[in-house]
Amino acid sequence: MIRFTKFKSLSLSADSGAHQLLQRCWVSRTAKGKSKIKAGQPLKRSKITVKKGGAASKGGDGGGGKKIPPDQEKLYDQCLNAPTPLRFLKAKEREREAKREKLGLISKERQREIDMMKMDKSKLGISDSPSIIGTPGLDLISLGLVDADKIPKYELTVEDGQRLAKEYSRVLMKQHRARRAAETMLLKMKSEAIEALPDHLKAAALVPDMTPFPADRFMATLTPPIEGYVEKIDEAAKKSTGKEKLR
Repeated sequence: MIRFTKFKSLSLSADSGAHQLLQRCWVSRTAKGKSKIKAGQPLKRSKITVKKGGAASKGGDGGGGKKIPPDQEKLYDQCLNAPTPLRFLKAKEREREAKREKLGLISKERQREIDMMKMDKSKLGISDSPSIIGTPGLDLISLGLVDADKIPKYELTVEDGQRLAKEYSRVLMKQHRARRAAETMLLKMKSEAIEALPDHLKAAALVPDMTPFPADRFMATLTPPIEGYVEKIDEAAKKSTGKEKLR
């Protein structure tokens, strides 16, 4: 089925007074008659030309918008094109970088990393003063609970950080093993105490008593329970599930 539609020309010249025809072919799924795009071929984008000094000059700020100052535009470009502070390199790429450095061939990214390592922390925006955590005026330093001069300053390397992390993991493992041993000993002593009881007391001891701590019951409330409230909730839940099944 072929449909021909007419639409008015957008140009105002005298030669373009004739109507243009737009052919639309209704086909199934595949676009027939169109050439296939080869792999690796760049796609062409349609460009829209805008006339300068037209409606914007007449109407002031009506259609042109505000001009961005050069300083602000430079700041935008710096933010958009800012390099990453650290690069992710695979093992092979790291070896290649080391070999290139030995030969005196340093890439721009590596040179930038070296310059950043040599730079002072104040130039990078990193302050040595302790940062305040929490609501200003209500933190520990402002309230006088902690003296800012007595806060220790740590200068750790990567190796020191890894060593401290391993030591902390060992401490946590020791605490976990001690807790496990204490719980095992407690259960063993409990079972031995139950076994030492007479038969009638042993049967009563094996039954859990939920009276003082009703964990499996409803929570304590200050108001008496509403009659029929649970039944209404169950009925409403059944109705909602029935409606979902019908959908």
